[in-house]
Amino acid sequence: MKTKILVPDTDAMEKLGEDITRDWKKGGIVYLQGELGAGKTTLARGIIRAFGITEPVKSPTYTLVESYGADGIRIYHLDLYRLQDPEELEYIGIRDYFDEKALFLIEWPERGEASIPSADLVVSITVVPSGRSVTIDV
Repeated sequence: MKTKILVPDTDAMEKLGEDITRDWKKGGIVYLQGELGAGKTTLARGIIRAFGITEPVKSPTYTLVESYGADGIRIYHLDLYRLQDPEELEYIGIRDYFDEKALFLIEWPERGEASIPSADLVVSITVVPSGRSVTIDV
């Protein structure tokens, strides 16, 4: 099922992240797709904040993975933008991460190819003149 939403600003994007979280409290794989600057990390911040995380939520662009613990669940925020080859994920032990019951927020999933599991939820963000058009595909 696909749902399309117009998101006017960053506050609304974070709020959408909070709303999405209600269905993913027990974990899952969420793909976050969109061009640079579309709002993927802002949406991820809203999701992470909804779990009660108060520490800074930063983009894992350079670290590849940021990890957060909340209410008995682990949250992994991955940004695969800088990957040159999906095999690089094997060097960081990505399979060990996916063995855990956790919530995975994956930016640029197409760069991970077969090294990452299929998504339970795909969120695609497109920049439009009035903000962002967000398509949620369950």
